[in-house]
Amino acid sequence: MTRTIVHMLRHGEVHNPTGVLYGRLAGFHLSDLGRRQALTVAEFLKDRDVTHVVASPLQRAQETARPIVDSQQLELATDDRLIESENVFEGQRVSVGAGALSSPKHWKHLTNPFRPSWGEAYLKIAHRMLGAAHRARAAAVGHEAVCVSHQLPIWTLRRFLEGKRMWHDPRNRECSLASLTSLEFEDEQLVRIRYHEPAGATDPKVTGA
Repeated sequence: MTRTIVHMLRHGEVHNPTGVLYGRLAGFHLSDLGRRQALTVAEFLKDRDVTHVVASPLQRAQETARPIVDSQQLELATDDRLIESENVFEGQRVSVGAGALSSPKHWKHLTNPFRPSWGEAYLKIAHRMLGAAHRARAAAVGHEAVCVSHQLPIWTLRRFLEGKRMWHDPRNRECSLASLTSLEFEDEQLVRIRYHEPAGATDPKVTGA
């Protein structure tokens, strides 16, 4: 059997002084801390057998991937399937009891947390992320790949692969900034999921992940 590892890497901290849900909006880059987190992950992976690095098209993911490709002397690929999930509250503050969630005009988007009604369906997210993971596995077969993505897509993929319901409490996601959710395959079969926090644990409630 051929063993391949696909690391699903959440990007580093984003510069977001106004605290909005930035989602897929352009112009949100890594903070100084986020850049240090990206360097920490690159150092963590430098002696691993990484032969393929691919990222979401969003700036924060591309910037997180850059130190890894530089360290490994690889080319950075982009896969649109790794992008952040769609959300109708992009560009707004969404803290509970304040901001967009307190406005009656937005309540129609809160009617079904199981889909969810405010954005991209969990099952759609899981399927596109799984497709991206398998493309990366095929590109790095027998070695290791890194896919830089976002908190909700990575966590949704993990719950899907573990056979768990995909709706969940966002405060309980095990997917810190610059964390690695590593999928281990034997040939095309997933045999193990491991989780690492090279840059340390971070607040799971960071806006816009």
